[in-house]
Amino acid sequence: MTAAQYYDVAILGGGLAGRLSAWLLVRAGARVALVERGSPDGTGSAAYVAAAMLAPLAESAIAERRIVDLGVASLTLWKRWVEELPDPVFFQQDGTLVVWHARDRGELAMFTSRMRAVAPPEMIAAQLRTLDGRGVAEVEPDLAGRFTQGLLLQGEGQIDNRGAMRALLSCAVAEGLHCLWEVGEVDEHMLPSLGIRANVVLDCRGLGARAAWPQVTTPVTTQAASTQGKTSGAMPGLRGLRGEVVRVHAPDVSLHRPVRLLHPRYPIYIAPKPNDMYVIGATELESEDESPMSVRSALELLSAAHSLHPAFGEARVLELNVQLRPTRPDHLPSIRVEQGARVVRVNGLYRHGWMISPAVTEAACEVVRALLNGDLAAHAVPAALRWPGMIEAVDESALDAHYEAVVPAASVIDGGDTIH
Repeated sequence: MTAAQYYDVAILGGGLAGRLSAWLLVRAGARVALVERGSPDGTGSAAYVAAAMLAPLAESAIAERRIVDLGVASLTLWKRWVEELPDPVFFQQDGTLVVWHARDRGELAMFTSRMRAVAPPEMIAAQLRTLDGRGVAEVEPDLAGRFTQGLLLQGEGQIDNRGAMRALLSCAVAEGLHCLWEVGEVDEHMLPSLGIRANVVLDCRGLGARAAWPQVTTPVTTQAASTQGKTSGAMPGLRGLRGEVVRVHAPDVSLHRPVRLLHPRYPIYIAPKPNDMYVIGATELESEDESPMSVRSALELLSAAHSLHPAFGEARVLELNVQLRPTRPDHLPSIRVEQGARVVRVNGLYRHGWMISPAVTEAACEVVRALLNGDLAAHAVPAALRWPGMIEAVDESALDAHYEAVVPAASVIDGGDTIH
């Protein structure tokens, strides 16, 4: 067995949430170990392939108010944190352009009505700008003459996901973060065998943490279930939703901000990145299939991009990516506090990882610091008041019997110093 090293916090998972948490905690003076089943480049994480758009107003058309509020708070944090990173990271806050073809104008009413139903009225008033054809051309000259109307969602942004992941890790390591890579599937009870003893474990494994999120009972609303007398059903506590993203090199296209194309069947987003790179994606698929992208999906994405701008027809396809996004039954992020075992679990960032992760991980780190400082009610930190329902204390006696058998709390933690 490897000789033990003692840490304040052991972080499981080196994706976006893990790297952000590590960076925040080492800067606060904690001794932190990061354990990841994959490699330092992060290619196995959903964050690596994402478009990394920071668009809370646009997402209000398909998300709940809490996601919007988390996105607004996180956008402010990203702006500050990017400036604090020693390595330059592409960050832009020039808004989101929403357009549609004339035959799809009916999508506009549904899009705006959903936004107005969810987003705060003051946010709508401050950020939503209606454009005519000339306005679209002024905002994005490359789209001049192609769309007669559009919406500009001012103040929204995007970030270079891969550059940010590299910079967060580099900075955290420079501050003293200890990393273990390519360790395979791991959970907290395996840490001693890796030579790690920690006061608190922060679990940021995404779908790798399925066993720690028991099934939940939800109301059944289908007619078939009702006729059988069923009023509730079990859903996985954590499941994956398939996302498909194409990355292309298109030097003949010049877009300056993320663009969303409304369409009844193939709504897409296109996020311009440095060096003429573009990330093209759509909404998620209700599937946990991790097989490569189908020809049909690739054609739908690329055809929609071509309909936005014909020069995408000469773009070079660099990557066809598929990734599963960790999703809770309510599609909301969750922080679970197992105070007796001294484990904090963060999960369920769904399709909003880059948009909401700063606020979520900041709250998780607040819980971790409370545990390190001996707070007997670590789940009731101020962040719990700011984000009602996101942080919950777990009744550890009610955890799944199988999970209790394979993850004995006594083997997880060995004491450590506190930080303030």
